[in-house]
Amino acid sequence: MATEAITEAITEATADTRPEIDATLVRRLVDAQFPQWAALPLEPLDPAGSDHVIHRLGEELSVRLPRHIGAVGQAEKEAEWLPRLAPHLPLAVPVPVGVGRPDFGYPWPWAVSRWLDGEAATVEALADSSEAAVELAGFLHALQRFEPEEIPARAAREDLTARPLAARDRATRAAIARVDGVFDGAAMTEVWDAAISAPGWEGPPVWVHGDFHTGNLLTVDGRLSAVIDFGGLGIGDPACDLTIAFTLMSAGSRTAFRAALGVDDATWIRGRGWALATALNAHTHHAAVNPRVAAQTTRQITEALIG
Repeated sequence: MATEAITEAITEATADTRPEIDATLVRRLVDAQFPQWAALPLEPLDPAGSDHVIHRLGEELSVRLPRHIGAVGQAEKEAEWLPRLAPHLPLAVPVPVGVGRPDFGYPWPWAVSRWLDGEAATVEALADSSEAAVELAGFLHALQRFEPEEIPARAAREDLTARPLAARDRATRAAIARVDGVFDGAAMTEVWDAAISAPGWEGPPVWVHGDFHTGNLLTVDGRLSAVIDFGGLGIGDPACDLTIAFTLMSAGSRTAFRAALGVDDATWIRGRGWALATALNAHTHHAAVNPRVAAQTTRQITEALIG
């Protein structure tokens, strides 16, 4: 994966050329490339994510089209790895069933996957649940233990190389300066300095989800059921996945999560840095126009400062 600076530069440079995606385009793509599903109804998912436009296709499928160049490549990555990861994980993950080709003016590969029932996880339902926290620790433990024979050769692949925390330094300090006064700038700087100064991961590289936050968890009847959106899947420092401890959990459940996962001090400090950096990035880019993002990122920043 490219560093944050490169990704942001590419995304910014192509912001004005993002393709227009509507139901007519999706219908044409599906019917032309997967005629076996041409009779199935399409229903847009609202709200969709910031990276993909998503439609439900019939009762059992979903169609996901990248909105911007920064999300390109996820379809192929998930198709390659999720079927191999799924049997080793304690929660459901998307099951890819097809990768579509660019066509009809749409420039990038896109994905068809099995539909996963469930509601997005919420802080209101799960923040204080030590049971859910331990379950998430178990998911990460299983993911980190996944060891296909190809890892030694694959670890050098750019699309599986998890980006380092230090790559976010410039953008994070700029974001701290922008929101100083809204949040405690000195406290944020202290957390960030500690995170990028902490000893690095000393173990072997492990598998990481790469975008492990509340919005990528599904629940059924109030219980965790699935983990989605593996565009950030990679191999590296597991600290990035500790973001979930600050997006979903409260202080008590966070303690249970850390104990169940066995996180050392340095990794936890880096994890706080990941939580702070990702929250600041989303807050500065989207909070002014999206109240939901504003509330989520405000909580995440606050929890990261608490530790």
